[in-house]
Amino acid sequence: MGTKVNLISGRTTVQGQNLDSKLSEAYFNEVATCEMSKEDMEKLNVAADEPVKVKTSYGEVIVKAKEKAGTPEGIVFIPMGPWANAVVSGDTHGAGMPSYKGIDAEIEKSSEKVLPVKELMQTYMG
Repeated sequence: MGTKVNLISGRTTVQGQNLDSKLSEAYFNEVATCEMSKEDMEKLNVAADEPVKVKTSYGEVIVKAKEKAGTPEGIVFIPMGPWANAVVSGDTHGAGMPSYKGIDAEIEKSSEKVLPVKELMQTYMG
């Protein structure tokens, strides 16, 4: 069983700079991550760049753990992109954009590999 957390998502500078190159290594290294506090990483017994599984009521995804100073304990951040989209609701509430904030999630250490964007999309598109 994993640790309960509050998931948020949003844009990052590197993510925004690579919107036109979503198959690049820079985009993958920035967006296929889950930023969290040092305390949460210790709870999960996970080191930087090790895979973690993030599960919500909307789906689950494997991303790389990333310690981020200043991140409050119990809050995790996945940059906007295909990996975040795997665990957020597709309902836009008429706004044209899903809600990327305040999603109840569970996170746990994983031995699964972080899928590159093409493989991730094939998983969800069938």
